[in-house]
Amino acid sequence: MNERLKEKLKTLPAAPGVYFHKDETGEIIYVGKAAVLKNRVRQYFQNSVKDPKTQALVREIEMTDWIVVDTEMDALFLESEMIKRYMPKWNILLRDDKTVSYVRIDMNNEVPYVSFTRTPQDDKATYVGPFYGKSAVEKAIRILRHVFPYYDKPYDGKKSLNTDLGLTPGIEIGKCEPKDYKRNLKKLIRYLEGDREKLLKDLEKAMYDYASKDEFELAAEAKKQLFGLKELKKKIVFSDKEFLDISSDHALKQLQNLLNLEEPPRRIEGYDISHQSGTNVVGSMVVFINGASARDQYRKFKLHTQKNDDPGNLREVITRRLKHLEDWGRPDLIILDGGDNQIRAVADLLEEAKIPFLAQEKSGDHSKLLRSHRIIFKTNHNYTSIITHNEDFVKLIARIDDEAHRFAITYHSLLKRKNMLK
Repeated sequence: MNERLKEKLKTLPAAPGVYFHKDETGEIIYVGKAAVLKNRVRQYFQNSVKDPKTQALVREIEMTDWIVVDTEMDALFLESEMIKRYMPKWNILLRDDKTVSYVRIDMNNEVPYVSFTRTPQDDKATYVGPFYGKSAVEKAIRILRHVFPYYDKPYDGKKSLNTDLGLTPGIEIGKCEPKDYKRNLKKLIRYLEGDREKLLKDLEKAMYDYASKDEFELAAEAKKQLFGLKELKKKIVFSDKEFLDISSDHALKQLQNLLNLEEPPRRIEGYDISHQSGTNVVGSMVVFINGASARDQYRKFKLHTQKNDDPGNLREVITRRLKHLEDWGRPDLIILDGGDNQIRAVADLLEEAKIPFLAQEKSGDHSKLLRSHRIIFKTNHNYTSIITHNEDFVKLIARIDDEAHRFAITYHSLLKRKNMLK
């Protein structure tokens, strides 16, 4: 252990958080979570017996950084986000597949149930994850069960102890209908996927709407869920505290330097277009706040003009987005999926709005393992392009681009199914 790292470890806090081990080049090689950062991180450098892979990891560690969060559950969600972004090599090499977990809910079942799996299947069920620590995510789901009761095994119509405890929706005793149960499961999925703040606002609005219509049972249910989630908020919802000092985020700092920005870009938006030969054309807008996804602020666009013209479609999306700078918030950076044509299609709009932007042109597909990146950006009135694949800011751009692509494809597929049923 070098002297600089030794001094840094003396400042480790006795608090939960996520830590980042880095090699001599500054690349993040491992991301982990801890209930107590001070105890967990120091374990790597103690003279205890370690397996060969962990010993090899420790030999590569030149520096360690961390982000403090409020609770262990916060660390669970943040760790998952950071591993998706950086794809550190030692998380792959050290990973025991038994510790990687997805929450699975098949909404196509008449009475769905919640389960966990290590391997998502192409079976049209909803999978949320991955989460790196099965026991931790199971604990979070158990806590949420008090707010959104669910079945944890295939429904058999029989009353159980969980029925008496209020941990099932009570279809078996006539307390709830399957359609109402599914409605609440969708709220649980939204919560797990990160759409927490908007869900709280929607529940509050629903509570007052139901009450104004004298639908008091539904109003009471919305009130119970609203106050239940507010009670849980301190336990398993991200706070903003871990992002107060974002200058330590290497990727954001690199973007600041690359684009000559005054500050690291706090709010980054990514855009993508999806269609099939000019039909069911949609656009997506994803939002990352301080490097982490903010799903409650995502937006989707159904294009007014259905055409096979990605640059033209992108221009429509950006035009519509810029009409909402007041109510949606102003981006510090916009990332476009595409190359020179996409840049030319929207450059005048974004320059007039004084919003920094760049475009990412990929080779291969949307797999991180198969693509290189050509980043196109503008500095001093001139466009510059670089080809790169390994820097932290490229990994952040790739993460945002993947999420924009996923969100666009999901909406396109939904419209396609709806139109097929007409």
